[in-house]
Order: sequence, then structure tokens, then C-alpha cells
Amino acid sequence: MKILNDEELAKLPTYTQAQMDEMNVGIVKVDDSGVIQMYNAEEGRIGNVAPASVIGKNFFTEVAPCTNNRLFYGKFKEGVAAGELDTTMPYTFTYKIKPTLVDIRLYHDKGSKSNWVLVKRK
Repeated sequence: MKILNDEELAKLPTYTQAQMDEMNVGIVKVDDSGVIQMYNAEEGRIGNVAPASVIGKNFFTEVAPCTNNRLFYGKFKEGVAAGELDTTMPYTFTYKIKPTLVDIRLYHDKGSKSNWVLVKRK
């Protein structure tokens, strides 16, 4: 399951909000505790929220609490603590929306020290 190719992944930290909004992949940039710094239009469509309304909120507890579990948030915390976050998994979003099957990639870019939650609808 490849959500972004290697070239797109390498460029991710340099993309503007407008460039991210053009992509057909949900993109969420979060700090080490999960607070949202960027949230693109496709993720807004997947989660049924206005992207501007979630900036500064915690992705795992306030925006997508269905991810606040050992499988999802646990992997994120472990990866951030280890400084090695790059994992993919199938997942089902259920908060405020009908169950939505997606593929997830949790990724940490070492160069920019940024964390990403990438989401692709199945």
C-alpha cells in the first residue's frame, strides 16, 4: 500500500497548503503530541470537517478520537519517541462519519522534524 511515492514524500515538508489541497490524499501535519499544524482539503472531505476549523486541535483526541487507541495513536507515540516513524496500516474511521475504510501512513520526516498522517480512501 503506497499512499505517496518516494518523490512526493520527500517534497511533503516543502508543499504549500494550496499544493496539499490539490492532492487526492488526506494530509495532516501534526507536532509530536498530535496537535494539527496543517490539514488538507481531501482530509476535510474524508473526515467531514472544515480544514481551517481543526488547526491547533489535537488530531487524536479532538478531531478523530476514533484514532485514540493503541493501534493508531500508540504506533504514532512509539514512532515519535524512537525517532523512527514510518508505518502503514489499513484503518476504519468512525467518528462523526459512516465507517470509512482507508489506508494510513504515519510518517516522520527527519530533515524537517515533522510528523504526518497520510490517508487514502479504499
